[in-house]
Amino acid sequence: MLKSVRRLIRRGLIVIGVIAMTLLAIRIYDTQSGPPLAPWHTYVPDELSTDELDKSDWAAYLKQETLIFLQVNQHVTQELDEDEQRPVNRYFSGSPVYPGKFQHDWNRSYELSPEGELKGAVVMLHGLTDSPYSLRHIAERYRQRGFFVVGIRLPAHGTVPGALTDVQWEDWLAATRLAVREATSHLTLQQGQRLPLHIVGFSNGGALALKYTLDTLDNPALARPDQLILISPMIGITSYARFAGLAGLPAIFPAFAKSAWLGILPEFNPFKYNSFPVNGARQSWLLTHELQSQLSRKAQANALVDLPPVLTFQSVMDFTVSTRAVITAFYNLLPANGSQLVLFDVNRTVNFGPLLRESTNGAVSQLLPATPRHYDTTVISNAAPNSSHAVAFDVVAGAVQEQTRELGMDYPSDVYSLSHVSLPFPDSDSLYGRFSQNPTEFGLPLGKITPRGERSALVVDLDTLLRLSSNPFYPYLIQRIEEKIPQ
Repeated sequence: MLKSVRRLIRRGLIVIGVIAMTLLAIRIYDTQSGPPLAPWHTYVPDELSTDELDKSDWAAYLKQETLIFLQVNQHVTQELDEDEQRPVNRYFSGSPVYPGKFQHDWNRSYELSPEGELKGAVVMLHGLTDSPYSLRHIAERYRQRGFFVVGIRLPAHGTVPGALTDVQWEDWLAATRLAVREATSHLTLQQGQRLPLHIVGFSNGGALALKYTLDTLDNPALARPDQLILISPMIGITSYARFAGLAGLPAIFPAFAKSAWLGILPEFNPFKYNSFPVNGARQSWLLTHELQSQLSRKAQANALVDLPPVLTFQSVMDFTVSTRAVITAFYNLLPANGSQLVLFDVNRTVNFGPLLRESTNGAVSQLLPATPRHYDTTVISNAAPNSSHAVAFDVVAGAVQEQTRELGMDYPSDVYSLSHVSLPFPDSDSLYGRFSQNPTEFGLPLGKITPRGERSALVVDLDTLLRLSSNPFYPYLIQRIEEKIPQ
């Protein structure tokens, strides 16, 4: 009997070993068949560590940031081979998308000061592979409303995608703490009360904003924000990211260094990486895993009652983050603290209806729990299945009945849904806008490109270009945010 058990175990291990070796071989073949690594994939600038960030102030961070961009210029831009000096390459100084030639390089951290009386301070946290560019429109609106703005470039961003191969999520959180310290240093007391502090987080920045705020519940030394604004927050992502580290295992051998990357693409976007390393996915999963665990612990201890109100904007269709996790792992745990959730539904007009996947039908009703809820919900959707007219379906916290509100806006005839990346950008945005008002400002108006032609002729896949990059409902989004900014 014992021999039989040992034989079965041995055979099982052999089968597992064969499967593992097969998957490893497939992974190696898949990576080796793609384009080669370039200098911007292999060079890693000298970012501050978590401990260094916690000991630094804003001036020290900017000093190191300046050094980092000098390093990128020296080790990447000035060392490009001739075949890498192409107009489509953001690291080529002669390229129209080279950030160093713009009037303002939005890859770098920035601060904005209000012209009149100071009303508060806000921290802007961008997303993964992103840059401070992504929240510049919202930042400007805060500035116009009297807020001092701190827009930080999170570690390993805005430089070269290779930087993401050597970063930990704790570095991003330490940078968040630094940005909040800088923001609060500009706040003054009025009648014994500190002026309001807001944090706006987009995608991965949304996870950081929420994680930081949860940490303030246990650490009184951390300034607690009075309001959170989350846009496409990364509360949960695909379970594949949990095992992304395994995909990079062959990279321990120099010949298979490309396996450390999930995607190697041309870098034509001046303010966002197109290439994506395994470590980026891994760190995002670790962050969301810790965030969900912390939310669950706080909810069980009834500690979320001290959380400030949260206003979240989320597309029902989101390829990057889990819309379901935003609701089940976060909003459904909240007490009645004035939080609000805005969902943008798909365009259900007859033009797209037959082409949409079955999973989109009833997606909202499947995501939201039955009323009453502890938080306000707004669903932006078609007034009727055959109407492009958009309306808001509101249900306030504690209520059962739904109220319909006119928006005075329509779904564009060529847009079937919003996307993860589109929410913080107006249609007028120079780079991402569908109707870019200054298409030459950043070299290439990506949002205006609507390609038609033969397949395999472009340097990127059509999914990259056809993904909606600006928000036709941005006026509504910014109006809702303005309602949270004190007068």
